[in-house]
Amino acid sequence: MKLVIAEKPSVALSLAKVLGATKKHDGYLAGGGYLVSWCYGHLLKLADPEQYDESLKKWTYETLPVMPEVWKYSVSADKKKQLAVICTLMKDSSVDSVVCATDAGREGELIFRLVYQYAKCKKPIERLWISSMEDDAIREGFEKLRPGKVYDLLYQAAACRAGADWLVGINATRLFTVLYGSTLNVGRVMSPTLALLVQREAEIKNFKSKPFYVPEIACGGFTACAERTENKEAAQAVVNACNGQIAVVTEVNTQKKTAQPPKLYDLTTLQRECNRVFGFTAQQTLDYLQSLYEKKLVTYPRTDSRYLTEDMRETAEKLIIWLRENMSCGSACKGNPDIARVTDNAKVSDHHAIIPTMQIAKLDRSELPAGERRVLSLIELRILTATAQPQITEATTATLNCSGYTFTSAGKTELQAGWKEIERLFFAQLKQTAEKEEPSLPKLTEGQRFERVKASVREGKTAPPKHYTEDSLLLAMETAGAEETPDDAERKGLGTPATRAAILEKLVVIGFVERKKKLLLPTQKGVNLITILPDNIKSPLLTAEWESQLLQIERGELSVDSFMNGIKEMVRELVQTHKQPERRFLSMFSNKNDDREVIGVCPRCGSAVKESQKGFFCDNRSCSFALWKENRFFSGKKKILTKYIAAALLKEGRVFVKDLYSEKKNKTYGAFVVLDDTGGKYVNFKLEFPQGKGGRK
Repeated sequence: MKLVIAEKPSVALSLAKVLGATKKHDGYLAGGGYLVSWCYGHLLKLADPEQYDESLKKWTYETLPVMPEVWKYSVSADKKKQLAVICTLMKDSSVDSVVCATDAGREGELIFRLVYQYAKCKKPIERLWISSMEDDAIREGFEKLRPGKVYDLLYQAAACRAGADWLVGINATRLFTVLYGSTLNVGRVMSPTLALLVQREAEIKNFKSKPFYVPEIACGGFTACAERTENKEAAQAVVNACNGQIAVVTEVNTQKKTAQPPKLYDLTTLQRECNRVFGFTAQQTLDYLQSLYEKKLVTYPRTDSRYLTEDMRETAEKLIIWLRENMSCGSACKGNPDIARVTDNAKVSDHHAIIPTMQIAKLDRSELPAGERRVLSLIELRILTATAQPQITEATTATLNCSGYTFTSAGKTELQAGWKEIERLFFAQLKQTAEKEEPSLPKLTEGQRFERVKASVREGKTAPPKHYTEDSLLLAMETAGAEETPDDAERKGLGTPATRAAILEKLVVIGFVERKKKLLLPTQKGVNLITILPDNIKSPLLTAEWESQLLQIERGELSVDSFMNGIKEMVRELVQTHKQPERRFLSMFSNKNDDREVIGVCPRCGSAVKESQKGFFCDNRSCSFALWKENRFFSGKKKILTKYIAAALLKEGRVFVKDLYSEKKNKTYGAFVVLDDTGGKYVNFKLEFPQGKGGRK
């Protein structure tokens, strides 16, 4: 019997159907010689600091840096039952081997291995590595299961990534929060991404627009321009000299240009396109894409490749022929599809580009949610355009002389529409226009004359850089730090295709970034954080170096200890270097309009806890810590949570309270009230009685 562990229930159901495991049990399916169970994403996560030492509940500089000798893991209450099911199945004597069928990538490997180790399982591991959820792909994958040890280094790289992120995130967040008295979340990828936004807004704010003037002449059907100038009088002088005069064509240059079709989609380019065309966030696109993948309609989403492998040529050709016949824009496809353009084994690592599967031939599109339909349509369009003929144009540049001044005009004529026509038809259906193209020029010859041209001045202003949209920020993340990154680094930029959407969402949720329609703008809190962070924490170079080293771990060229020791040394240096806040920055984190009294420090995040009408609340909006003046615990004992009690609980974690009422005995008593905060929505309390004293009266 083989035990198969998938990453999600929906994937497990698809695998089980193909394997014949159709008998349902609590938390797994069985049949056909298989048991199929599932995780809910990460069942286990790295434990919080206080699970190593109770004293780490309080955020203080003295407890930094936090450096666990051995990693501990925790499981949330809603996932404990499923974790127990998997552990029981792994220990089942009928199970001979365990198949890792989580997503075929670094994080999928980590999800499985942590559960495997938690269960203390010693049974052989086999690895399912597929890029499509189609039935045939699943069958083929199970026929070609690989030994789990082949992926040991991938797991080590994943564990190093998680551990390093924890060390930097926990220590840097606590360090700067304690120094400046405001919750300041810091992350290896999150902080440099925020820095990109802050830098762009600073460039826009500091930009000084300058007027410019362009003399133009209208020559009957087209316009020619002289050189742009910042001198309005000089531009007007040209116009005065040329208006009503003769313009003569002195030179005509014509050149054929070829615009090659676009490449296939990887995750980042698809997210960018969906944001540009439909306004979807990166996370929305990923969610739609994941659902399409689980419905067997597209291939694996979290890929960084834009090519297919050579063995996919026949499959791709069948797919393209079907799309040509069934998509309305397919009528613009000419000639045989150029499959060679999109196939290159050397440019495919773990997974090939995102393409539709042949399951679309059986699809009733009306059953798909609108968002999924739109994403699927772009993927279908892309494989058609990527394998279509190039666009060929004739670009013409004409030079004219008028009253001794030189004017130029440019235009182009389309000789072969190629892939552009497919795109035009597609966007016409959406009632959108494709990108604006250069207008064509009339046929011009040297010596040709234009009588009584009309001259004028076109005025304009230099424009500042544009605010980031999700489209442009994803591109910036992909290319960030490229100039500083070593040439031999295989993965550059910030984050990976699989993580970028989550990073953007987190920046919004914790209040460092806000969305305004398609724009992403840093909040004042986000600007303040970037102002105080040291360069190495907010530079793209740090994450680029990490990714390069993680790839070396995957290849066996760098040891885990070497990598982790480097991270620990960096964290120690960070803590040592920043012992005190910089006075010039302190005012940025004080709320001058907030006159509420501070009665203590939040045990969860280290921010100030202030008194309000109904209770005592953490000043950090992203933190849910609250002590309500009227709550079930104190109300049942006929007491109100006073400022004195709240302050004592925050400082010492416990306070002795007199005259607590016992409904059962209709008496009052004294006892220690202990703050028993488990991090949930509501704070818990418990009672402890003084030793050797009755406490009751």
